[in-house]
Amino acid sequence: MAESSTFEPDGRAVDYVDEGEGPVGLVLIHGIGRTGEALGVIAHYLAEEAGFRVVQIGADAVDDVIAVMDHLGLEDAWIGGHGSGGTLARHVVAEHHERSNGLLLLGVEDEDIALAPALPVLIIQGSDDDVTPPANGDRLQATAPERASVKTLAGADHHFPVTHPIETAYIIEEYLDWD
Repeated sequence: MAESSTFEPDGRAVDYVDEGEGPVGLVLIHGIGRTGEALGVIAHYLAEEAGFRVVQIGADAVDDVIAVMDHLGLEDAWIGGHGSGGTLARHVVAEHHERSNGLLLLGVEDEDIALAPALPVLIIQGSDDDVTPPANGDRLQATAPERASVKTLAGADHHFPVTHPIETAYIIEEYLDWD
């Protein structure tokens, strides 16, 4: 797996991992208190097996995500995350929709954040998730049914990116590699 690096925009330390060189770019934002272990297997699979460029970011602010993308020369990408990382991804895409090719949410927090117009949204959720219940993803999908898709992992709880990483990665690969 790729090595972690640190970028310091305006003196803030933002950890990131940049893996793969493919034409599909994906930025994955870790949830609060999470490290690369939570999304690392998914990222590695998508970089190695699917040929994507995957950047994992441990950020707390929209500006930090954009700063890392700028630092890496990543003009646009799919932007997503797990739990609170997905909520930050929603903010990034809402504020910088021109930098996003779409939104990827792994478990949806119950937050009132409007979806950016015209961009596709992939929601992956665990059927037994009691932290970010499937109803949250279903409600969000209902706000843009023509462009938001929901995929549910049967029997998976909130930690599905760790407990079901290959299944999760496969769903992402199939959805993002449609062209």
